[in-house]
Amino acid sequence: MTETTAPPETDLVLTERRGGVLVLTLNRPDRFNSWNEELERRYYALLDEAEADPEVRAVVVTGAGRGFCSGADMDDLQGLIESGDFGAMVGREPPRHRPLLFGKPLVAAINGAAAGLGLVEALYCDIRFATPKAKLTASFSRIGLIGEYGVAWLLPRLVGRSRALDILLSSRVILGEEALRLGLVDRIVAPELLLDEAVAYAEELATSCSPAAMRVIKDQLLRTEDLTFAEAIEDGDRLMLEALNGADFKEGIASYLDGRPPAFSGLAIR
Repeated sequence: MTETTAPPETDLVLTERRGGVLVLTLNRPDRFNSWNEELERRYYALLDEAEADPEVRAVVVTGAGRGFCSGADMDDLQGLIESGDFGAMVGREPPRHRPLLFGKPLVAAINGAAAGLGLVEALYCDIRFATPKAKLTASFSRIGLIGEYGVAWLLPRLVGRSRALDILLSSRVILGEEALRLGLVDRIVAPELLLDEAVAYAEELATSCSPAAMRVIKDQLLRTEDLTFAEAIEDGDRLMLEALNGADFKEGIASYLDGRPPAFSGLAIR
């Protein structure tokens, strides 16, 4: 009987640099890239490294083989049931929503199934590209679970309350074109072009947009979800004054007047 061994942790997420864009590929294709602790550690560690690297301006995440991420590894969930030790599923460090806090553009290229936790991870990304036959499903209600890790907060803001309830209550499979209509994804691309199109979008952000401005915009959108309109205006005024005094604003105006591409600095490590 042959024994199979798990791939080294470094192989669980493949990395590829394309200019200022880092491509991360979830790499458990024999399990449709199902999520486990080792994959999570590696993915989040690579996000930390990308955040600290001023040469990385944007990240694209996709899946190896025929799936994006099929959700939590079922063997791991069965092990949890047998042990009864569910405490590790909450209060995690880093938190499961760590990708949502990533300070640079994070683009998902959904090449197949994104189910359960796999869907949540896709929703943590800023922009989602998908193929017409990509299959998105919450899947939680069909295994006796609820909307996990902030998805009950995210989904209504993306698609509206009733659509979010449909997605979470039914756990039905939503194909790419319907996902686009609902607002779950932002672009539909032919499978053979998916990764290149997602990277091209990320490259445009990497070469033409201020990294500092993009980080502030991401923080701003998260923070203003809980503000009144008046508070959001006040917050925006404060941030605008900071931006007006920043080096990227001066470079943005100078490059426009000179008719050349901007030379924005990379983000300092924070």
